[in-house]
Amino acid sequence: MSALLVATGLVPAEAFEVSFKTNGGDETLQERLSGASLLTAAKEDGTTGGQDIVAAAQSDYKRMVSVLYGQGYFSPEISIRVNGQEAADISPFAEIKTVSQVVVDITPGRRFLFGKTQIAPLAPETEIPEEFAPKAPAKLSAIEDAARAGIDGWRNQGHAKANVADQSITADHRNAALNVDVELNPGPKLTFGELKYRDQSKVRPERVAEIADLPTGTEFSPQTVSQVSARLRRTETFRTVDLREAAEPNPDGSLDMELALVDNAPRRFGFGAELESRDGLSLSAFWMHRNLRGGAENLRFDASVENLGAQTSGVNYRFGTLYTRPATFSSNTALIIGAELKQEDEDLYFLRQLGGTIGFKRIHSDRFETSLSLAGFISDVDDNFGERHFKAIGLTSTTKLDRRDNISNPTRGYYVEATAFPYAGGGDAQSALYLEGDLRGYRGFGNDNGVIAAGRFQVGSIIGPSLSSTPPDLLFYTGGGGTVRGQPYQSNFVNVNGIDSGGLSYLALSGELRVKINDLFSTVAFYDAGFVGETADFTSDGNWHAGAGLGVRYNTGFGPLRLDLGLPVSGSTGEGVQLYIGIGHTY
Repeated sequence: MSALLVATGLVPAEAFEVSFKTNGGDETLQERLSGASLLTAAKEDGTTGGQDIVAAAQSDYKRMVSVLYGQGYFSPEISIRVNGQEAADISPFAEIKTVSQVVVDITPGRRFLFGKTQIAPLAPETEIPEEFAPKAPAKLSAIEDAARAGIDGWRNQGHAKANVADQSITADHRNAALNVDVELNPGPKLTFGELKYRDQSKVRPERVAEIADLPTGTEFSPQTVSQVSARLRRTETFRTVDLREAAEPNPDGSLDMELALVDNAPRRFGFGAELESRDGLSLSAFWMHRNLRGGAENLRFDASVENLGAQTSGVNYRFGTLYTRPATFSSNTALIIGAELKQEDEDLYFLRQLGGTIGFKRIHSDRFETSLSLAGFISDVDDNFGERHFKAIGLTSTTKLDRRDNISNPTRGYYVEATAFPYAGGGDAQSALYLEGDLRGYRGFGNDNGVIAAGRFQVGSIIGPSLSSTPPDLLFYTGGGGTVRGQPYQSNFVNVNGIDSGGLSYLALSGELRVKINDLFSTVAFYDAGFVGETADFTSDGNWHAGAGLGVRYNTGFGPLRLDLGLPVSGSTGEGVQLYIGIGHTY
């Protein structure tokens, strides 16, 4: 009667039960089999139809064999019983109304090891994975990796059409050994031919060619192909960059490259926010136009408001614009023109400033870039030294080297940034050399990097001028989320002859221990310290302070949401708890 009620829909069908049993194999085998099973997916989806469950069970034979072969088990026995009947024996025309239980019983058998492992011919300096060797577990992935390494070795030597010519894979069941013989066909050495571009983008074809800069006539190189694609992606104009080799080389030994592009939306905007307990709310937004004049140029406008609701300082405003033209003079060099208007109403000074830059940024690789610009500014200042007017013009150079494994959420590697700005002063400004550096390092521990140690060292010096003849926004301060958490923003400075001022040198050190709780949450413990000195050489009087605290990170997938609570540890610059909320790690 109950089966009849279920069949007529008067009583809802109950989900079936599925169980996996493996008789032998390594510790992870059962989890791998269950994860690949359509029965497991049907169970999780709440599938109740008998025909659907039987179909999943019958498909799982092939899926189980694939997993077992992949792990080196080449003589398995597989049984999948649906309501006690072997799934393979159930007719596709049988009417199965309900399924209550499915039992998957697998005996993997002996795990095979590699016997003979041969792959030839190999290009010079080709390294075959260690997993593809006699006596190693006979995983299919090891064979695939070895073949790929062999092909890549020839491609790196200019043989773009290298491929697997033949292969022989035999299983010796008596000795549980897998013998593998792979024959490679290097093919001829080729050079780059023409860039074949189908004009789908709104970027002018001649500009696409300038940015891509395919070196026609030079020896084929996979690294060069990657560099061409990277140059196009860096413009941010294209959503999709599809650069692939022509199917056949040309009679003259050249190989054309076929390019297809899909444009990004021409306009984009974004915003950000940070909250600090004493210094209030900071808001920022940007709007950008990609492909401004049909040459993949980028025009961006940025605006920010800082210190909303701050306990001491006033509100700061910034408005800036930046024009970037890629492939200027060379494919890896971009022209940059920028301007900024700002007002800063801080505890120690009030400043209004207009500045501008024009220069070039050179991309040496995806993680290494340098820039050189002519920069200048004029500013009006009211601070403890009185009302003053500053002018300056000079060359600013910046070097960035990024060796982090993940830019938004690093677990290992390092990041280095250094800036030098020698400038000639005018008005109340003396000429000077401004120097600043930022070094960050990361080290993960555990199989899944469950614990990450992160450190940061910042240093700066202004050589040449006195305190009173240096624009106050160039002087150094510590305190706040960017230098010393637990201490109020810019709370550490110097006092010379009774006058409070930013310093001519500074050091900031920070250490974090990030502990992963699960895939979404991590906890953080941190300690920060900062020094501000009266002179550029760090040897004169100055002030130290430090802070420490705890924080939480929530992983959003594009970067963590951050909440930190800090307390002062040393120094006389602050008291009480400091709260920091933002997007992304502090460093």
